[in-house]
Amino acid sequence: RIMRPDDANIAGNVHGGTILKMIEEAGAIISTRHCNSQAGEPCVAALARVERTDFLSPMCIGEVANVSAEITYTSRHSVEVQVNVMSENILTGAKKVTNKATLWYVPLSLKNVNKVLEVPPIQYARKEQEDEGKKRYEEQKLDRLETKQRNGDVILPVINPEPHTVGYSQSSLIHLVGPSDCTLLGFVHGGVTMKLMDEVAGIVAARHCKTNIVTASVDAINFHEKIKKGCVITVSGRMTFTSNKSMEIEVFVDADPFVDEPRERYRAVSAFFTYVSLSKEGKPLPVPQLLTETEDEKRRFEEGKGRYLQTKAKRQAQMQQAAQQ
Repeated sequence: RIMRPDDANIAGNVHGGTILKMIEEAGAIISTRHCNSQAGEPCVAALARVERTDFLSPMCIGEVANVSAEITYTSRHSVEVQVNVMSENILTGAKKVTNKATLWYVPLSLKNVNKVLEVPPIQYARKEQEDEGKKRYEEQKLDRLETKQRNGDVILPVINPEPHTVGYSQSSLIHLVGPSDCTLLGFVHGGVTMKLMDEVAGIVAARHCKTNIVTASVDAINFHEKIKKGCVITVSGRMTFTSNKSMEIEVFVDADPFVDEPRERYRAVSAFFTYVSLSKEGKPLPVPQLLTETEDEKRRFEEGKGRYLQTKAKRQAQMQQAAQQ
């Protein structure tokens, strides 16, 4: 679809959350189609995880976004979907790849939302493809478990915070989940949640550096539990790490059952977003150093630095491999 002004920020770049929402919609369509391709209980595919997603190139108002999806692996109860996003300038015909993403879905029965159904298998062109997919499946399964175990943090307000501290830029958004946010099962679309997370992360980044900012990448997004229609969700974001030209922001979503539910607040989604600061000409700008004050902030900074260096090393290795080929 064509990108409209309400899809973009004040600088004319399309919000990362808008693109994430389109990616998730494509993944939900293809995985739901596949899971209903054989006789059995009707189901809807629910998003469980999004692997690291890099925003390779910005998209602008007036460009056309082409989103394509392909199923690349199936386990007994989950589907791996690869999604590519390409932008097209309809005036010049120029095209460029802006995003590549990997998403994992599980099929939930329309009759019983707590029942996970079996996934029809796919045919692989080579045995190696199945083996590689199984390896990715085991890795993401382990990472989801580790992430869920460390999800106890909350963000508390800070009185009169100093500029460039964690407390100065931290932000929260409260949203009542309505029917338009939900799937046929009455649970929130993953894309809706990701769009809200990106908005909060963008506010944190803009508060920290006071410049135009764009989403550079999103680390794995883990959907720990479903969010039901009628819940009040709190989307919270805080700065965890800054390099010379990038900012890492931790974002998590907590859900409060609001209507006829005795359950207490729970952690539903968590992820790390990376942003960069841009000049009016679209050139990268230096990012103010994050001032850490507490031991927890210093620990999170070091953990973010580790993720940053790991990603940087992977990128350099990929570039060297590409150069050799």
